[in-house]
Amino acid sequence: MSAGLKLLPPFRADHIGSLKRPAKLLQKRKELDEGKATIEELRLVEDEAIREIVQLQREVGIKSITDGEFRRHMFFDGVFDNLDGMKFIKPVPPEMFMDYVPDIAAFKVHNFKGADSYICVSKLKRTKQFYVPQYEALKALTAPEEHKNLKITMAAPEWFHLRHGEYAYPKDVYKNDEEYFDDIALAYRQEIAELYAAGCRNIQFDDPLLAYFCAESMIRGMEERGVDHVALLDTYIATYNKLLAEKPADMTAGLHLCRGNFKNGMHFSEGGYDRIAIKLFREINVDCYYLEYDTPRAGTFEPLRWLPPNKSVVLGLITSKFPQLEDQEDLIKRVHNAANIIADGEEKRSFEEALNQICISPQCGFASHAEGNLVDEAGMRAKLSLVVQTAKKLWKDA
Repeated sequence: MSAGLKLLPPFRADHIGSLKRPAKLLQKRKELDEGKATIEELRLVEDEAIREIVQLQREVGIKSITDGEFRRHMFFDGVFDNLDGMKFIKPVPPEMFMDYVPDIAAFKVHNFKGADSYICVSKLKRTKQFYVPQYEALKALTAPEEHKNLKITMAAPEWFHLRHGEYAYPKDVYKNDEEYFDDIALAYRQEIAELYAAGCRNIQFDDPLLAYFCAESMIRGMEERGVDHVALLDTYIATYNKLLAEKPADMTAGLHLCRGNFKNGMHFSEGGYDRIAIKLFREINVDCYYLEYDTPRAGTFEPLRWLPPNKSVVLGLITSKFPQLEDQEDLIKRVHNAANIIADGEEKRSFEEALNQICISPQCGFASHAEGNLVDEAGMRAKLSLVVQTAKKLWKDA
């Protein structure tokens, strides 16, 4: 194993976080929205569904257990809907959305109406917990020996900032992005400290926005609008490093990048990691990267040549968008290809050392949106089982 590499977590066979929600849970949430059920009734259904999805993870051999994000509507719920100073807006005036952001452009093409969002209207302050209650609830539904393996997924700190640009906050509240993100970073530091105190040792930031910086369409759009995309990416990287500045050494922080995983397998952007590889792997102070790699739109493994010896990468080789099952031998061949590139990278290492820096997973969750993708529970089980069985063939410690 590479010197200084902290492998577990992530585990050899991992998954991104969101899992397929059962029909009974979707129905009860619908009833809540229609005023036909109480929050207490929904919680009972959530608990039952989470017990079942935890058992599924146990049965297929996934050790990095999540609650499937069953207590959320969208994967990025949790931070900005709980942060003082943010205001919910629906519908959002069209001019407040930046057309160069790939998901905004896609929504407009598909004529999605009545979009909602959160906008900063006053100083941001964390006065209530974001994810600690979800972690505590998951602890209550799992065995004590599993608690160290429980993973909490978190919203990207720049989530609403990128899509709203100059409208992200009032200039009489924050004079610049640095001030705005200082308060966001403080809120995350407070949350991470409380998660750690509660026993959490594994957090993962879900951030498709960083992958958008790989899309030529967004770069062109930003340049046309006069946005300095290089400086903005640096701001986002600085924010991650500020919010992780006090993270304890025995807590693993992962960063997940994808290009969109909306309803029915819809994606938003394309482009390999080459444009951001050096900054991604060398400048962001996370321990591991969960990277989409199930289709050619994610590019080649070549950017992995910048992966330092003390970090790990979880290759998202199995798609969560569609039910077709991947060929195991092809997966093994692709992992070996990635290991060869890492080994021959900017910091040379042996093939064995490089292979020991790799884990595998699906490319994204199975339900970033509550309704999920075109993979039923049986298909999801089959794909997660394939992840585990492939890892066992690749690594003795899987």
